Amino acid sequence: MIFAAGLGTRLKPLTDTLPKALVPLAGKTLLQWQIEKLKAAGITDIVVNVHHFPDLIIDYLRENNNFGCNIQVSDERDMLLETGGGLRKAKSLLTGIRFPESGCPEDPILICNVDILSNIDIPTLLRAYNPNEMGVVVVYPRDTQRYLLFDDNSRLRGWTNIATGEVRGPISDNLYPIANTRKLAFSGMQVLNPRIFEAMDEVVAEKGEKFSLIDLYLNIAEKEILRAFIPENYRMMDVGKINQLSEAESFATTLVQ
Repeated sequence: MIFAAGLGTRLKPLTDTLPKALVPLAGKTLLQWQIEKLKAAGITDIVVNVHHFPDLIIDYLRENNNFGCNIQVSDERDMLLETGGGLRKAKSLLTGIRFPESGCPEDPILICNVDILSNIDIPTLLRAYNPNEMGVVVVYPRDTQRYLLFDDNSRLRGWTNIATGEVRGPISDNLYPIANTRKLAFSGMQVLNPRIFEAMDEVVAEKGEKFSLIDLYLNIAEKEILRAFIPENYRMMDVGKINQLSEAESFATTLVQ
């Protein structure tokens, strides 16, 4: 699934007239970059969620014959549901999707953000997924303010904002001392067990239809196993700000599709 429903406020004024997913970069749209990366990994069944200028994305996909893929659209034009709510809404579209590279009896859900470019090897990521666990999240060491917290077994134990001192998750109950955890930045990519939908009820009861995947992960971290996946020689770029587009174009041209 490609998360493409965001408003793209940091990319204004471009996103005053088009969705973030259709922002051009090195001769392609951000959405095309993501679709082609998935397709190169053998993934052709794709769900794309939309909200901001949804019809432009729908028309774009149709005009390009879905880039030779089976693409379904999860339409959030009535309400932007954030990442967790967006995944929940797309549940029916994700049923039955097959990942040839996964080798799992029940295929997982691969999720990426439309505005994150990286050199990650998707087949390697899929092989890291354990169907007996809830999933893997792609993380890496970098300087930021917000971190996911992992124990010595690479299991998610919490979240922290080092600027404010806020700590969330089981770790906040002193079950897992923060000093004993590793702080890693989230990349926006993850591979999840389809059981994730069964784990959403408690978060929905508390927050309603609109919630983030991080909210969900922290809610289930004590009972369910979510592990860190740190790619080797990882390079990524968040194409989130208008003044970064030139740098992002140079970065994109280094990626092998």
